[in-house]
Amino acid sequence: MSDKNVIAVVGATGAQGGGLVRAILSDRNAPFRVRALTRDVNSAKARALAALGAETVEADIDDIESLRRAFGGAHGAYCVTFFWAHFSPEKEIAEADAMARAAKQAGVRHVIWSTLEDTRNWIPLSDARMPTLMGKYKVPHFDGKGEANAAFTASGVPTTFLLTSFYWENLIYFGMGPRKGPDGRLSITLPMGDEKLPSIAAEDIGRCAYGIFKSGGEYAGRTLGIAAEHLTGAQMASALTRALGREVSYNAVSPEQYRGFGFPGADDLGNMFQFNRDFADLCCGARDRQLTRALNPALQSFDDWLAGNRDRIPLD
Repeated sequence: MSDKNVIAVVGATGAQGGGLVRAILSDRNAPFRVRALTRDVNSAKARALAALGAETVEADIDDIESLRRAFGGAHGAYCVTFFWAHFSPEKEIAEADAMARAAKQAGVRHVIWSTLEDTRNWIPLSDARMPTLMGKYKVPHFDGKGEANAAFTASGVPTTFLLTSFYWENLIYFGMGPRKGPDGRLSITLPMGDEKLPSIAAEDIGRCAYGIFKSGGEYAGRTLGIAAEHLTGAQMASALTRALGREVSYNAVSPEQYRGFGFPGADDLGNMFQFNRDFADLCCGARDRQLTRALNPALQSFDDWLAGNRDRIPLD
């Protein structure tokens, strides 16, 4: 058995966790070996990771005992939740609490918690500029993660709080890519005005996490924000135009319009974009592009990412 330290990766078959798993496995000189946590070790994605050399272990983030076993003997753990599977901040908070307590019980020496701002620190529930959702949140998929930070602090496990950014993969999987209007022309629609949105390729989040683990305890107890680019909607549209060879315009709408689009989560995302727009200096300032590249020298620009993924973006 290798004497390399184990990094246990929650969500190993997902975007962020998968990026971390592949970053470690692709580095011949990696000081770690990977334990990929998954609900189903027989899934196609889990088998693919095993074929690359990962140890695959069944674990359920709703079950603290399974997490404790999966974290056993691990030096580090990457902890992440996926709001869009259930649309419940309370569930995310409970899952984070289970991961924090399991990491403590298992003696994990360094956790990276993939988190976001609790927007209520800047927009109180009483602030009418943005509607309150679910009775007690402004941006549910941000606020739950931000509130859950306290679970890792309370656990006493050395934790790096990793503020992530808008995924470019949303252009592929989340319906945010270019759409055809009645005139047949393509446009992307965002309620960002002329403000910049921090963004990154999902796999680069995992690569940055690898950089944090390789740094030893340097970033334990700290909050780090990562982004590859800070782009306006117009800049994103220009890059898409170059990559696709077809004109893509930027359709700037209001947050109110975006919230009214009616798809599941439209209100949450409308509030998210409004937070990024109204607090652009805060959001961009918290996400240091130079630090991101230092953690991940192979960091992709938006143009780089488009060159490799333009054929995957659906155009309707």
